[in-house]
Amino acid sequence: MTDANIERITQDIAAPLLEETGALLPILHALQDYFCYIPAQAVPVVARLLGLSRAEVHGVISFYDGFKSEPGGKSTVYICRAEACRAMGCAAVEETAKAHLGISYHETTGDGLVRLEPVYCLGNCACSPSVMVDNRLYSRVTQQEMTGILDKLRERES
Repeated sequence: MTDANIERITQDIAAPLLEETGALLPILHALQDYFCYIPAQAVPVVARLLGLSRAEVHGVISFYDGFKSEPGGKSTVYICRAEACRAMGCAAVEETAKAHLGISYHETTGDGLVRLEPVYCLGNCACSPSVMVDNRLYSRVTQQEMTGILDKLRERES
């Protein structure tokens, strides 16, 4: 996709949202929904449309973990690293995931299918450790279950 195409698509996505109060976040969410990340070429377009600096837009993108500034995988695996999950063994689950996928946090598998991300609370503390794959939440995940979840995900995505 060319820079011009990204700029045009960004303008088309942003236009209906410009009148919303606090339009920056809805626009960024809409861009992420469309592209699965926020392309660098979209930042100056959004800044210009909202009368902000590129630094202000970039600052919001980099502040929120949910916004990605580079393409990710077809699916994202989120492993909770908050206190409750750490107390219940998420370190072993995350090491299993890293070894099984051959990547670390903030990386995507070579085939582009799976991205691994840490998250600091999935709101499932009573059922720790927790993992979320795309929008599906898994509770009390063991190392063996993590392997099974990843195997099923790879089968589904390939």
